[in-house]
Parts: sequence; C-alpha cells; structure tokens
Amino acid sequence: MKAFGYQGGELFAEGVSVRELAERYGTPLYIYSRGHFISRYRALAEAMKAVKPLLCYSVKANSNGAVLRTFAEQGSGFDIVSGGELYRVRQAGGDPARVVYAGVGKSMPEIEYALREGILFFTVESEPEAAMISQVAQRLGVKGRVAFRVNPGVDPRTHTYISTGKKENKFGLDLERVRHAYAAAAKMPNLEIVGLHMHIGSQILSAEPFAEAMKVVAELAAELKALYPGFRYMDIGGGIGIQYKPDQDALDPKTYASALTPWLQKLGLEVVMEPGRGLVGNGGILVCRVVAVKDSYFKKFVVIDAGMNDLIRPALYQAHHEIQAVRETDARVFGDLVGPICESGDFLAADRELPAAQAGDLLAVMSAGAYGFSMSSTYNSRPRVAEVMVEGTRQALVREREAWPDLVRGERAFSS
Repeated sequence: MKAFGYQGGELFAEGVSVRELAERYGTPLYIYSRGHFISRYRALAEAMKAVKPLLCYSVKANSNGAVLRTFAEQGSGFDIVSGGELYRVRQAGGDPARVVYAGVGKSMPEIEYALREGILFFTVESEPEAAMISQVAQRLGVKGRVAFRVNPGVDPRTHTYISTGKKENKFGLDLERVRHAYAAAAKMPNLEIVGLHMHIGSQILSAEPFAEAMKVVAELAAELKALYPGFRYMDIGGGIGIQYKPDQDALDPKTYASALTPWLQKLGLEVVMEPGRGLVGNGGILVCRVVAVKDSYFKKFVVIDAGMNDLIRPALYQAHHEIQAVRETDARVFGDLVGPICESGDFLAADRELPAAQAGDLLAVMSAGAYGFSMSSTYNSRPRVAEVMVEGTRQALVREREAWPDLVRGERAFSS
C-alpha cells in the first residue's frame, strides 16, 4: 500500500490529511501509517514462507508502543538491544518467548531481567558475555539460551556507520574464534547452546552480500548443529534496504528470499529474522513548519521548526530524505533545509533542490519511520515531539508532545 500521497493537491497519510494532523497536534510531528507496517510485515513473511521464519521486529528502529503492539498483533517476535526495550515489548503485549536479545554491552541487571522474563535466546557477542549469562543463570537456577554472533567478514556495501559484518567492526566474533567460544560456552554451567547469529549491516540494497555471508556461515552452522544437541536456530539478522531516493530501488523481499532460502532449507534449522527499517522506514514522516526563508550571498536557507535533535540521520550519516510540500507545488528552490539547533551540522537536507516555501508552510520529511524518533533527543532543551498513527481514516495520538517541565523532571538542586 502507499502510505503517503497527494489527494486533491494535499499530502495525505493513508486517508487522513497531513495538514489537518499538523493543525491538530502541532509541529514538528511524526506521523506513522499502520497499514504500511502491516503490509510490509506480511510481504516479508510471504516471501520467506518456505522456511517459516520467526520475524523478530527490531525495536531500535521505532520503539513507540503503538508500533510494537501493531507487530505483536501480527504474531511478531522482537529483536532487542537493552533491558529498556524488553520492558517496552512487555508493556506492548509482546511475548518474551519470542524475543532475541542482541548488543555488545549487556549489563548484569539486564541479563537477569531477560532471564526472569524467559526470552528465547541471547545473541552473544563475546566470551566474557557468555560467562556473565552463565553466572546470572546459575544464580537464578535457570538455563540461559545462547547463540553466538559470527562476523563473516562480508562487506555489506552500505554506510560505514551502519556496517556491522566486517572484521574491523565491534560486533561479533570471527569464524575461527567463534568455534573456540562455543567450545568454552559448552563447559559453562546453566548455558544451552541453541543457535548461530549473523547481521552484516543495515540499509543493504542488494541480495548479494546476504548470500555471500550465508555461504560463509552455512558450513559453520552445519558443524555446530552436529556438535550441540540443542542447536536449532539460524538467526540471519536484518538489513533489508528501503527506498530513500527516487532513483533508488528497495531490496525486494522476494529477491532477498530467493538468495537465502536455498541455503536455509539445506541447513534444516529454525530461521529467525530481525527486520526493522524494512518494515517501518517508509511508513513514517516528520512534518515541520517553515519558520523563515533566509537568503545569503552564497545560498538559500529554508529554516524549519524541526532540527537534528528530532531527526539526526542527515547530520550523523549524511543520510538522504526526500522533502515534500504538504500542499503540492512544482516550484523549486536550491539550498539547505535547516533547523533551530545551534550546530552547523543542523540540517535535514543540504545543497538540494527543495519545494519552494515561505514562512508558515508545511513540509514533510519522508522515509522517517525508522531511526527517527527513536534516535531523537532533547538537545538545546527542545522537548521531544508528538507521534501520531493513522489507519485508513482513523487517527490517534500515540505519544504526547513533551513540554518544558518534562525537561527538568527528575533533576535535583545542588546548592551550597
């Protein structure tokens, strides 16, 4: 389905006017299409049906409770990277038995919380982490199910900051070391070796890197399956890329599936996947209002009420987001779309052709459903923005806009 498009010259989110949402809830404003989330989830499940995977939505992409509940209602599992994300999943009705826990810096309290909740397994990044899980599991008198993360050394051909499967990345263990890690973990009390995990990066637009990685780890997975009786899961991670630019082609789930399912069927293991951006990225926009248009000798600046604290991807990754006028126009200007933050890097689009706009006009930053609000902050003491979800003609505020008192809640004075 098309989550956002023009109807009668105005931008709509499914069947709801974006302008009306902005007038009702204010700007900046995140708007999500529930229909898009569901359709992308079902399309991926259908494409991969030959191996009947457990789809574990990657919470870090967009952790709003309404988003999590949407996927829980579809039967989704969840991929988490913190105790806080597990708490969010539980609050949204997610089943802990369908949760996998990744991340390089799990703390003892987080491990204990996950064990008490009964998650499916931990993705283990190092030998010391396995020892920590063993220690906590022994104290609690439970089994800690583990799957080591292998680093296949494959270049995912994506941005450096979202590449995770190369040898120089901090994630996982190389092929030789991971074998020793499994052997050591097999001797640790209260651990059960249940699988193998890989995740080579994010926003990957070709199936080739996935196939290369699977070719590398398939032999290892078969070897481990023969060695450990409880070994039954192959977690292939996430990373399916979406369209951010008009001339960019998203990685089609069917193309992705055709490259991986032959390997997975041959292995005969239960498959776990961790899609995030591919499910939610194009299902969200950030709506902002133009504050002023500033002409300098060198360039034009369209100043808006949203900044890098609301959407950091352009400043952090030089990421591209299409900019659309909420009221359709063919008129264009060349310049920068900038926010109110006191940083030279505070831009949402730089040296780009933009819709011609003047003070008071509404603009939409597209493809903002993933790593938008979830990476936002209160930098410059700017309260975080509201979030709205639509489905058809229905709409709901799914997160209230913060106010100034929220900025200082929890702070305490320290005086002489």
